[in-house]
Amino acid sequence: MKAFGLADEAAAAAAIEVPTPEPGPGEVRIAVRASSVNGFDVFVASGHARGMMEHLYPVVVGKDYAGIVDAVGQGVTRFGAGDEVAGATPPEPGLSRGSYAEHLVVPAEGFIEPKPANLDFEQAASVGLAALTGLVGVDAVEPSEGEVVLVVGATGGVGAYAVQIAAARGATVIATALPEDEGWIRELGAGEVVDYSTDVPATVRARHPEGIDALIVAVPLGEGFGPTADLVRDGGRIASVVGGADPEALASRGIRAENVFAQSSPEAFARVLGMAAEGSIVVPLKRTFAFDQLPEALGLVGERRSRGKVAVTISS
Repeated sequence: MKAFGLADEAAAAAAIEVPTPEPGPGEVRIAVRASSVNGFDVFVASGHARGMMEHLYPVVVGKDYAGIVDAVGQGVTRFGAGDEVAGATPPEPGLSRGSYAEHLVVPAEGFIEPKPANLDFEQAASVGLAALTGLVGVDAVEPSEGEVVLVVGATGGVGAYAVQIAAARGATVIATALPEDEGWIRELGAGEVVDYSTDVPATVRARHPEGIDALIVAVPLGEGFGPTADLVRDGGRIASVVGGADPEALASRGIRAENVFAQSSPEAFARVLGMAAEGSIVVPLKRTFAFDQLPEALGLVGERRSRGKVAVTISS
């Protein structure tokens, strides 16, 4: 079957041929219709994960998926052939299976749910890792009604979900965005917008001299993390989904800081997919690429020029 990934230790990410997998006991095989691009996918495809995570070659790239079950393993009763599903590949000790492939085998229990009927395959495949990460980030800072929350990286896939979830809990959300994206990010729930091409800490401090209640960081800030964290009042909360937070140092000001990770639990995934199904969060799908355009799609997200989610149609 066709797939996109790393054929061996020396290979660059490319379209490759790999054997069609067969489901084992407790597993289902999915004919993948669509996937999406996350920062993690860019990290793996670029080869930067080599030496940091075990690679079981061939490594197929891709975490999110939506498709149709076409085979079930022994003991599976939850799904049957023909069922439309959406999910994310499960956490595993080594990289191997991925969703940029015509077929994918995953456990029938875990990060997999029936695909909502009101979402097409590309939309359903654009919930997954980004929405789950946004939810985990918001849960970590626990915004209350009327609190001020700054979301840095608000127009990316993770940030666009975090803005919606925090706003739904009654927070006043400050979103970083370019001027041309202000209308869109306000539609998602942002109450204030700061142009991230300017001095964000200075602008936010001028508007909120007493400090903000919480900070969610969805893009790497490097040396800019410290000045941005300084915006949080003593006793506030910080969540970074890209690392960089120093919980011990920030604790000196009574700030609870966490570096959080996406795949917290299958229940959390079911929760965000349900939110998308009921319309309490909007899937921020901005562009869709064909399978043959995967290098372009990965490059777009890798250069952070994308807005919202980027989907990939694997097969029709």
